[in-house]
Amino acid sequence: MKVTWASFGLISGVLACGIYSTSVNAQVIPDATLKTTVLENGNNFTITEGNRVGNNLFHSFRQFSIPSKGSAFFNNTSDIQNIFSRVTGGSISNIDGLIQANGSANLFLLNPSGIIFGQNASLNIGGSFVGTTANSIKFADGVEFSATNPSAIPLLTISIPIGLQLGQNTGNITVQGTGHSITADFFAPADRRNNPIGLQVNAGNTLALIGSGVNLSGGIVTTNGGGHLEVGSVSDGLVRLNSTSMGLVADYSAIKQFQDINLGADLLVR
Repeated sequence: MKVTWASFGLISGVLACGIYSTSVNAQVIPDATLKTTVLENGNNFTITEGNRVGNNLFHSFRQFSIPSKGSAFFNNTSDIQNIFSRVTGGSISNIDGLIQANGSANLFLLNPSGIIFGQNASLNIGGSFVGTTANSIKFADGVEFSATNPSAIPLLTISIPIGLQLGQNTGNITVQGTGHSITADFFAPADRRNNPIGLQVNAGNTLALIGSGVNLSGGIVTTNGGGHLEVGSVSDGLVRLNSTSMGLVADYSAIKQFQDINLGADLLVR
């Protein structure tokens, strides 16, 4: 597994304060700019329809938050390669349940207002996962999928994503948790069996968290063998995305100013 940290240079070992969210109750609500449909069953949300262009599927939400023991299921067809989802309503996404998709699709979650992954947050997807507070996703043919200008007529594309455009006022990404429970005797291998799953993707894929400030507060962020973990904290600018045999890899060469990455106690990254 390869791990990339991109920050101002200060990767803090202590997160001194707790994270408090002022968001609304956990809900997944479409914003009517695209054909996204959400079926609600208690704390579980099934997401269907959307706008398909080639093997890309686009969704747009006014709110996207998942309560503890709840789920958001992107019920895509198995031939979809990329799912692009944006949150346009101005509220933070609080994710404390399961995000799921079918097949081997890569899933992008874009919310410029911020994303908080709670201690019960988990992933069940076959491809890479990109959680970002960027304003928009840019594509190779010049199309831009924007969360800050959703009223514009969406020009959707079959092209591949090439970058994340962050602005100066975009939000933070926080991964909360109670910490790992790894134990080991002095000459014995570490015992990881009792750890919660946390955020995890399969081998050969990328788990990327890219925002304007990243706080990993006792959370668990992992890839199964051969994957790539990408954590980037930037002020603004374009973070390019390159597709490799290890999944998506970010290129920060166009970034002029970085932000800090804060690491909390008992964080597990592997």
